[in-house]
Amino acid sequence: MTSETGIESGVGSRVESGIETGVGSRIETGVESGVETAPVTCGPSAAPAPRRRVPWQVIAAVAVLVGGAFVAWRHWPVIVTSAHRLADADRGWLLLGATATVATWMCAALAQQGAVAEPLPGGRLLAVQFAASAANHTLPQGIGAGAVNLRFLTRSGLPMARAATALAVKAAAGAVTRGALIAGLALTGPGLLSVPHVSPVAVAAVLLAAVALAVVPGPLRRAWRTMLADVRAVHRLPGRAAALWGGSLAFASLHALVVVAVTRSLGLPLPVFRVALAYLVASSAAVLLPTPGGIGSLDAALALALTLAGAPGGAAASVVLGYRLLTVWLPLIPGLVVLGVLVRRKVL
Repeated sequence: MTSETGIESGVGSRVESGIETGVGSRIETGVESGVETAPVTCGPSAAPAPRRRVPWQVIAAVAVLVGGAFVAWRHWPVIVTSAHRLADADRGWLLLGATATVATWMCAALAQQGAVAEPLPGGRLLAVQFAASAANHTLPQGIGAGAVNLRFLTRSGLPMARAATALAVKAAAGAVTRGALIAGLALTGPGLLSVPHVSPVAVAAVLLAAVALAVVPGPLRRAWRTMLADVRAVHRLPGRAAALWGGSLAFASLHALVVVAVTRSLGLPLPVFRVALAYLVASSAAVLLPTPGGIGSLDAALALALTLAGAPGGAAASVVLGYRLLTVWLPLIPGLVVLGVLVRRKVL
């Protein structure tokens, strides 16, 4: 037995030494010759790495930028004409108009925060309003800004129904404050605004629609109740209520200030209240024709209102072009870039 064990031990040791020597020599030879040896695998061959797909946020960002470039290219003659007509304008008044334009985004952010009881991230909220103002000029009136804000609110944790209600609350506050400004300016200057005749049939139709909305069951009634509940919740917080109404009032007032600053820069001797009232009435009427950003409808309405206020036709057109230059064309490309960045970072 001892001899057999010794023979097996000797044979085993020689076999193992031979295997180790052979393997080692082959590995060394492969390394020296620069040939890589494939690792030994005991299972099925590894699957190839999946190809990385382009995130949809990148596609959306590129699409937005291309759309913005197309809009700017289509209206490039308007931009050039505005620049030439305003070349001799007073720079101080134009700077005031540009400052008021920047302040409108802050007021929009303030009003949006006031329409929501929950706190929103301030920096992102301001960036979203800047981006929303640019998106609003590529889609019919209010849809672009509404879609951007709706996406931001849902990303911030609000349910879809409450986010939509917050937008409705903000829009309602904007309409009420705009009507209050029109009424106040009309009272300060008798004769500035002639109130159109309203048919009793139209008044009765509006009242019947309001009653039906409050009585008839259905999705509209539930949406109305949800909106009223959110309005009550916001007004239980004095800070939110002040932000909602103060931001909405300042937003409309600052846009009117931009028009006033452009008229002053061109040397038009029009009363400030008359110009502000002309803008508020024209912008309210332009809502009835939902063109992208009010382009076209607001331009025609504002030019007509300024002409009725006493401005010559050519000067009124220059004011409209200057207002568009400050509020639309100069911030358009930067706003779309910010929109693309927000989409890329999944803020929207």
